[in-house]
Amino acid sequence: MRIPCPLCGSRDIREFDYMGHAQALDRPEPEAGAQAWDDYVHNRDNPAGPTRDLWFHGLGCGAWLVVDRDTVSHEITAAALARDVKGGAA
Repeated sequence: MRIPCPLCGSRDIREFDYMGHAQALDRPEPEAGAQAWDDYVHNRDNPAGPTRDLWFHGLGCGAWLVVDRDTVSHEITAAALARDVKGGAA
């Protein structure tokens, strides 16, 4: 799979580190209890289909990217610098 870095162009996925979903998580209140904190720390959705992810171009320019991709077809439909994405990056 190739990721289109806005600064470097199309690059092999091995240059990047996957950093998770690019949506902010709802942090529980400190007194929310063990189950709420366990869900917050350990449990994530694993969607089949379109998703928005955060990637770090560690073996390239060092940029943080927000990448829109399909987890089934591996098609990437958009990639942008995280600093330029409003309301999408955590």
